[in-house]
Amino acid sequence: MKTKKHLWYLAFALVTGFFWACNSSGGGEQSATEAEEEAPAAETKYTLTPFAPSVEFPDAKIESMTYQNGMFTFVIGGESYQLGVQTPDAPQKMCANSDKGQHIHLIVDNQPYAAKYTPEFEYDIPDGEHYLLAFLSRSYHESIKTPDAHVALKVKVKDKTIQAQEPITEPMLFYSRPKGTYVGKEQTNKVMLDFYLVNVELGDNYKVKVDINDEESFTIDQWQPYYVEGLPMGKNKIRLTLVDGNGNPVETPLNPVEREFELRPDPVSEQ
Repeated sequence: MKTKKHLWYLAFALVTGFFWACNSSGGGEQSATEAEEEAPAAETKYTLTPFAPSVEFPDAKIESMTYQNGMFTFVIGGESYQLGVQTPDAPQKMCANSDKGQHIHLIVDNQPYAAKYTPEFEYDIPDGEHYLLAFLSRSYHESIKTPDAHVALKVKVKDKTIQAQEPITEPMLFYSRPKGTYVGKEQTNKVMLDFYLVNVELGDNYKVKVDINDEESFTIDQWQPYYVEGLPMGKNKIRLTLVDGNGNPVETPLNPVEREFELRPDPVSEQ
């Protein structure tokens, strides 16, 4: 009996030791993992943050657009939107704002947009086939992203007149802002990035890649404007690329597109 009792104690000790060793080993690995220092995040030079929600114009509408003999004629509908007036929340945006008010952005192919403050204006388009986008803009250049507030066409122009036109059917990305020259702290601290999408819904299948000065890249999946901060004075460059769900550039016209723009400090008056 004594021998059996000793053997029972010995077996119990071995089993207990085995489980204790296993638990100690697992606990040691967990502690090492927890104690392992995380790699420091890479320093970022620029930041890209969503634009603050803006005044909406739900009934704003481009009812018609014609181009004949070098003259564009737009018919703008809706009671909430008017060309040439200041957008009510412009002072709160803390970014570049046009003192001429709300306007039309006209983009031909991948050229910088022309801002137009009246529904009729002259514009020179060379003969040939072109992609044409026009959309209504707030006074601080943010596009109104509703179906009725834009026109997107593939056109054939001859003698400064649209001879044929059809809706754009491809997924396309058009660059809008930043553009031109920004002067002073209020304009250069926060620069608005805005673009326009046609036949594209961002999400799992499509995204927009933003390259800033060939130094940093951001991938965004929400169609909205963004603040870009951290840009240096002088020349800057932003490239926008419509990419698929795997991050590959989409094979579609005018993709990618890039712009150079300039930031300048407040002018110093001579003493």
